[in-house]
Amino acid sequence: MRPEDVHIPEDALSETFLAATGPGGQNVNKVATAVQLRVDLFRLGLSPDAYQRLKAIAGSRMTSAGELLITARRFRTQDANRQDARRRLAEMIAAAHMVQAKRKPTRPSRAAKAERVDQKRQRSSIKQTRGKVSFD
Repeated sequence: MRPEDVHIPEDALSETFLAATGPGGQNVNKVATAVQLRVDLFRLGLSPDAYQRLKAIAGSRMTSAGELLITARRFRTQDANRQDARRRLAEMIAAAHMVQAKRKPTRPSRAAKAERVDQKRQRSSIKQTRGKVSFD
């Protein structure tokens, strides 16, 4: 699933605007441009597997009430930060829908085992020739 294909219902989202930090001069002190996006994950209608993967992806951004908090303050305008927060949310949801392929355990071939034993034998013989030198 691609981030463009993710549909997020508006009733699952709530936004609050904060005073941003960083560059922007006096504008930072006057205008609340940073966005804190709260997402109620239960209203997204995710499958249990996707929900567990999203919890793992979210990490500490997840609250005990089942909400996801995304704070966007990279840009100087509210609209750009809103779009950034929603884009990041869509990317997280898309990543949660991707299922990791199961690892198939493999075994070394008989030739690989024989080669490893030969190398061990060679290394062993090298080490056995080492020792104290006596000048008798």
